[in-house]
Amino acid sequence: MLGSTIIEINGVFLGAAILVSTSGARRFYAAHDSVRALHDELLPDLGTLQQRIRQHVRKLSLS
Repeated sequence: MLGSTIIEINGVFLGAAILVSTSGARRFYAAHDSVRALHDELLPDLGTLQQRIRQHVRKLSLS
């Protein structure tokens, strides 16, 4: 592991974005049940991962 970034929305800790390569690719480690479906998802960069998580949480709140 090269590094990690905490992911939270509205003060709720959802998990961590783990840097897995020098190219910036991140793997999501879900720590909250609301994002468990995204656990271990690999995306090309932190911004894309954060956007994916926000979309997922937004979709859940509209359901």
